[in-house]
Amino acid sequence: MGRKTAVIIGVGPGLGMSMARRFGDEGFRVAVLSRSGTRHAAYLADLAERGIEASAHAVDVTDGVRLGAVLADIQRAGDIELLYYGPGATQQPRPIAEIDAASVRASFDWVLPAVDAVRVVLPGMLERGSGALLFAGGLSSVRPMPMLGQLALAGAALRNYALTLNAGLAERGIYAGTLTIGGLVERGDIHAMIAADPDRFGGAAGHTLDPDDLAEAAWRMYRDRDRAEEVFDVLGDAEVR
Repeated sequence: MGRKTAVIIGVGPGLGMSMARRFGDEGFRVAVLSRSGTRHAAYLADLAERGIEASAHAVDVTDGVRLGAVLADIQRAGDIELLYYGPGATQQPRPIAEIDAASVRASFDWVLPAVDAVRVVLPGMLERGSGALLFAGGLSSVRPMPMLGQLALAGAALRNYALTLNAGLAERGIYAGTLTIGGLVERGDIHAMIAADPDRFGGAAGHTLDPDDLAEAAWRMYRDRDRAEEVFDVLGDAEVR
């Protein structure tokens, strides 16, 4: 088998690539997954410049069959030691007083693939007695943000899944944790969109997070395994109400 692999699901130019670089710098082989392969060549070139062995895979996480097949292929090349799940929700939020069962049900299309991914990689981790599962979610999972409506419910479910996995697996050598993010992640697509149109979206100054700092926290969580959650909150008075 090859070196241990870190799988980064939902890679983008912000946090996803910071995670890939950080774990790659620690000697992991890296596999990056995103819905489109358009930017994969640039990602692989970036990682190669740092001496990081990497592969890239185009997969829509809502396609469970394709996701499972890609993860199985990666696993054949080397043990998956880390699974990071970080895709953002694609559904537009509705205020909490306007949601219905259908909109809530649809919001879980973002959460359920995390369970599918874990189901693929967890048996190997349990067999080895080693591995880690990391997730990224939003601050609405711990703080009421009514304008995020159904997405807050889905985010809370993902956070609870991560924390409960950790409670259930820690004694078997498996770590699980979550990055709870309240702020705009620099270099990410959403940050770029907002920065490009401040008249429409308002200024982002003072409400951004450096993805390298988030990735460093993720590495420490993986290494130390002394906490299952790290909360980042730079929203302050700008939080959605």
